Amino acid sequence: MLEFKGTTICAVKRDGKTAIAGDGQVTMSQSIIFKNNAVKVRRIYGGKVLFGFAGSVSDAFALSERFEEMLNKYSGNLMRSVVELAELWRTDKIRKLEAMMITADKDTLLIVSGTGEVIEPEEGVCAIGSGGNYALAAARALLKETDYSAEEIAKKALHIASEICVFTNDHITCETL
Repeated sequence: MLEFKGTTICAVKRDGKTAIAGDGQVTMSQSIIFKNNAVKVRRIYGGKVLFGFAGSVSDAFALSERFEEMLNKYSGNLMRSVVELAELWRTDKIRKLEAMMITADKDTLLIVSGTGEVIEPEEGVCAIGSGGNYALAAARALLKETDYSAEEIAKKALHIASEICVFTNDHITCETL
């Protein structure tokens, strides 16, 4: 079975704005760049919610679809939607997914895993995916040492990760609330 993996998503909250950036690379197995310009960061719920996903492509789509269903069910309440989604995994009503998602609205930034964890990141910055640790380190440094906007930090952190991680490229999509 062929697995499509590899991406980096980074989110930054600063000065009342939240930006989520993601690269465009889809990697088949461990050695083939299958696609360079995938879009893994999106606006949903009338543009009021952002999310970016990483992991196995089919599982990432399944995770994002279930999340969007919950968001519609709970009238855009981000925290309730992700908690209810996580509850489905904890009660084994849906299978575990090899994917993660970062999601945000005007007030909240969360990491959601395909195994049912919901994490609110410290300091308004987080990253997931194959280059997530590189992007996270870069974003934290940029947040502390510069006056860049949330969007500038997220994009620069992704660019730095793309220079280090072979599963991350510099075709960056960024959405900001």
